[in-house]
Amino acid sequence: MKSKLQLMFLFLMLWSVFTSQAQVLNPVSWKYSIQKVSDHEVDLLFTASIEKSWHLYAIDFPEGGPVRLSVVFSESSSYELVNGIVEVTSAKTQYDEIFDMKVQYFEEKAVLKQRVKITNPKAFTISGEMEYQVCREGECVMFTPDFKFEIPANSVSVKKIDKGVIKQRVEREKINPIKNPRKEYSSLWTLFFISFTFGLIALLTPCVFPMIPMTVSFFMHSSKSRRKGILNAFFYGISIIGIYTIIGTSVSVTLGPGFANWLSTHWIPNVIFFLIFMVFAFSFFGMFEIRMPSALVNKSVSREDKGGIAGSFFMAFTLVLVSFSCTGPIVGSTLVKSAGGAFLEPVVGMFGFSLAFALPFTLFAIFPSWLSTLPKSGGWLNSVKVILGFLELALGLKFLSIADQTYHWGILDREVYLGIWIVIFTLMGFYLLGKLKFAHDSDSSHISVPRLMLAIVSFSFVVYMIPGMIGAPLKAISGYLPPQTSQDFDISAIVRDQSGGTYPQKEYMGELCEVPKYSHYLHLPHGLQGYFDFQQGMACAREKNKPVFIVFTGHGCVNCREMEANVWSDARVQRILRNDYIIIALYVDDKTHLPQEDWVTSSYDGKVKKTLGKKYADFQISRFGVNAQPYYLLLGRDEKLLVPPRAYDLDVDAFVEFLKSGKNAFYGK
Repeated sequence: MKSKLQLMFLFLMLWSVFTSQAQVLNPVSWKYSIQKVSDHEVDLLFTASIEKSWHLYAIDFPEGGPVRLSVVFSESSSYELVNGIVEVTSAKTQYDEIFDMKVQYFEEKAVLKQRVKITNPKAFTISGEMEYQVCREGECVMFTPDFKFEIPANSVSVKKIDKGVIKQRVEREKINPIKNPRKEYSSLWTLFFISFTFGLIALLTPCVFPMIPMTVSFFMHSSKSRRKGILNAFFYGISIIGIYTIIGTSVSVTLGPGFANWLSTHWIPNVIFFLIFMVFAFSFFGMFEIRMPSALVNKSVSREDKGGIAGSFFMAFTLVLVSFSCTGPIVGSTLVKSAGGAFLEPVVGMFGFSLAFALPFTLFAIFPSWLSTLPKSGGWLNSVKVILGFLELALGLKFLSIADQTYHWGILDREVYLGIWIVIFTLMGFYLLGKLKFAHDSDSSHISVPRLMLAIVSFSFVVYMIPGMIGAPLKAISGYLPPQTSQDFDISAIVRDQSGGTYPQKEYMGELCEVPKYSHYLHLPHGLQGYFDFQQGMACAREKNKPVFIVFTGHGCVNCREMEANVWSDARVQRILRNDYIIIALYVDDKTHLPQEDWVTSSYDGKVKKTLGKKYADFQISRFGVNAQPYYLLLGRDEKLLVPPRAYDLDVDAFVEFLKSGKNAFYGK
């Protein structure tokens, strides 16, 4: 009896493991409701309930990371969309190390809102399709569900179509404080301190530093009493903070997250930013002076003479205008740093910058005796300006690099980018040692200890970058560099080639069977070669008499990148994959539109799949009953499983054993 119970228990355990590996996951459920806004407009509300431990990626963060939530409406003459879809629930923000970027996502619940203008008094349907990705530890799943809103006749005359909507909106504040909000707050605090540091740096520029004694003199002579002087000084500081913060708020509110995303990805703004940084760098080097229009500055200065609160405001406004030639690029960097589509980020960024910028002016205006402790302005201020010029040159290249990578211009490959940086920071080191001089530099018979320390830092950074010219990963600055695949001379790739690890395009025919479809833009990691089309890969496997290693993956799959970085990088795994398997990587989120002859009609939902990603997302569900990535299968020539599949698991030894067991099953060992 005891042995029977043990066998039954073992059977149940195996069954639970099998069903957990082969289930179609659906961790998000949607409800659709309608709410009247005016006599001609209604709001369509999408309410998502998300299972615990899962998170749904949001709409508004830059491309290049996980798959963002998108909503596409079917065209109709019965309604018009009013602006874009809005996230009612605030998304969490977190830095993702795999994609080297900040991503946004929802946990537990999410509410989206799309306002529409009704142009048809008769009953009709608003329909469309969503696409989104949900992930948890070890699994990611792609979905492309349809949605439908039934709009009744004369719907705009109905005051409240769905009573539950108001309750949902009231409870929105309960949704926002999710279980672990620390990372979101942490990212805002990080942005604040970075911006605050930028503000302190701006104080040391020659356009700003000399204005401190001018400010103190203004308040000493314009205030009739000590109390009045302190009040005016406080208002002066608040005015500086307000002027700068309004800039960030205006950018966020008037231009919106879509514009922020366009700024970060399109070639036009990136090239413009690059040119602006170059112009400011040349100005810092003393080639020319950037000034605000004199009429604008003079008008502001004339208002200062009024004194009192109005005079304090225009004194602050004058400071902002006059200091523009030095603070412009720093303010721009702060805005670019904070441009992620959220309302708070530009505000927090500009508040941090302006707080640091305003604080010394306010304190010196309140305590003018502190002025005697300040170092006298002189040649050191110009040195600060020149050093900022070198940094402008280096950081400005990032914008040109983004455009270059996006449009495949081939201007700034990794070694070219690194070479320019090495030269820039070498020249900066020589400047700090006094070996280079610019037009406005003063003569000096010796260098100070701080300059020597900065020179050591600059030259040490150059030494760190030099190995990158032969393919070293340079992880500390990898986020600023072009991808390593763009490097022409990569010694690690050369070693791999010599050992038979990778094969040039012309040798595909010898090692594989034919040039893989989509290989001009889809690639496997670590120099591995394989196919991106199931039928093409299976045909080659039959011809070569090898088992097939299939991975369902995605461009935005974080767990897929972790597996590639931690498991696929192992020498044993690479050796087995190169020598013993035909690799087929099937991307479930690729947007490539297929020719009509390659379209497939799903046996799962009956829809026609017209893109590469949708085709293989449907293939994974229809054929294997699973929709999570990464997902690994080992197949024989008959397309049957050799061993049970595997999902996300960072155990390298177990993955090696998985590959070996599949090979043994294929050859009947």
